[in-house]
Amino acid sequence: MKKIFCLFFVCCLLAALNSQAQVSIPDTLQKTTQAFDINTATERWLNTLTPAQRAKSDAYFEGGYWLQLWSTLYAILVGGIFLLTGLSRGIKNLVVGVSIPVLPNIFYIFIYLLLAYVFLFPLNVYQDYFREHQYALSNMTFPAWLKDQMIGLGLMLVFGSLILMLVYWAISKTGKSWWLWGAGIVIAFAAFGAFIAPVFLSPLFNDYKPLAEGKLKNEILSMARANSIPAENVYQFDASKQSDRVSANVSGFASTTRISLNDNLLKRCTPAEIKAVMGHEMGHYVMNHVYKGLFETAVFLVILFALVNIFFQMIISRYGDRLGIAGISDIGGLPLLVVLFTVASFIFTPLTNTMVRTQETEADMFGLNAAREPDGEAHVDMLLSEYRKIDPGYWEEIIFYDHPSGRNRVHMAMQWKAEHLNDCK
Repeated sequence: MKKIFCLFFVCCLLAALNSQAQVSIPDTLQKTTQAFDINTATERWLNTLTPAQRAKSDAYFEGGYWLQLWSTLYAILVGGIFLLTGLSRGIKNLVVGVSIPVLPNIFYIFIYLLLAYVFLFPLNVYQDYFREHQYALSNMTFPAWLKDQMIGLGLMLVFGSLILMLVYWAISKTGKSWWLWGAGIVIAFAAFGAFIAPVFLSPLFNDYKPLAEGKLKNEILSMARANSIPAENVYQFDASKQSDRVSANVSGFASTTRISLNDNLLKRCTPAEIKAVMGHEMGHYVMNHVYKGLFETAVFLVILFALVNIFFQMIISRYGDRLGIAGISDIGGLPLLVVLFTVASFIFTPLTNTMVRTQETEADMFGLNAAREPDGEAHVDMLLSEYRKIDPGYWEEIIFYDHPSGRNRVHMAMQWKAEHLNDCK
């Protein structure tokens, strides 16, 4: 369950004042009669980050590498608690007496998801609350954080139970080809989730309201119209109650398409920088990344389900009696399925990161061409370095980054600027 989002907006007067501001460009980057050197310009932007700031963001991001490993090992431990202590068998015996078909599976799934959340809670509270405060990246009180967690838990219990129930229904009906049908069910719910998220899910965590009328809103909508994005409004949300991170998105598809930006972006960035961010987000929409992402995810899930099926059968053939699992259709085998999916997802992290990073790179280039604000893009990239290591090694970026590194994004912006010196502001 990989995590969720936020925004509250500045008043009309501040928006009007911001609309007159210019991008803050290091003095050494102001246009001169001298030749523009891309590498030098990139280094000057990167050097706007102090050594202390760089050390802090590096430590935070590199710590996340280890957290991915510990999270995987912790999930295996939780699975072992269910399978090796007899807990899974006990839950199955508890619900097996229900005579109505399907209900025993639903009850088991619900109890399993609830207990798994309880077991994983210590890691979640460290990773998402205490560690974020340790690096001054969270504005949330513990009650506010816990409220968001409970909302997420509720969504997981409802949708997770429904998805898993349908997967086990597919197993009972399709036999050996269950993995293909199971992948199809998950893909269908992923598409459904992407469709309803902007209207029904995101507002559960943040307050959304139309952006105040003014020059900035008109410019954003003008960019949208110029790129055939069917949006009649721009929304703002109060992400500042969770953190100071800047963000925006063009989410949903078809009738739920929505342009949204958070209040941190409005407070911390100039109109030029906001346009650079919105150009990037619009790129995702124009280049059909939602649909491409769903297709890539579909292919990946089919492969993942096939591999999990193979390893599940291998384990059950050897240890099924000891684990109390009769076969793939046995609901008591759910903890083993979850462990196998967790391990496989961890192993394939470089692949999934590369899939996402490729689309993010494409959106960066589209944004530069749409907004034509290379220095605005570079400045936002430096803001993102508050929680992303700015200058990783080559393989480090390939394995751990689901976005281009800050260095590569700034370099791309400066390269674009070098090719458009005569028409850059």
